[in-house]
Amino acid sequence: MASALIAEIIWTAIFLCVILGVTDERAPKSFAGLAIGLSLTLIHLVAILITNTSVNPARSLGVAWFAGPEALGQVWLFILAPLIGAAIAGLSYQVLFGDKRAAVGAH
Repeated sequence: MASALIAEIIWTAIFLCVILGVTDERAPKSFAGLAIGLSLTLIHLVAILITNTSVNPARSLGVAWFAGPEALGQVWLFILAPLIGAAIAGLSYQVLFGDKRAAVGAH
């Protein structure tokens, strides 16, 4: 269970970093949809062998609801991990790529 938790946190953080990067106002907008779609596809292809990949709590809840009591007992992981991964990505993106406009305008 620990490896599944760590994997879901990491994959969600990576996915959200891609989303934040391509939707940043400083980024070119022409390929945002393609980058997001391809990164989600890659995450699913790589992580499906580890956790059957979720990166989306709504998807996990829907599947667990119809799969039965055992799945509902494990769904906490697929709700908690994306929330932690999203928080990590949001904070790290802000630290790494925060608003640089003030530095550019100072010249």
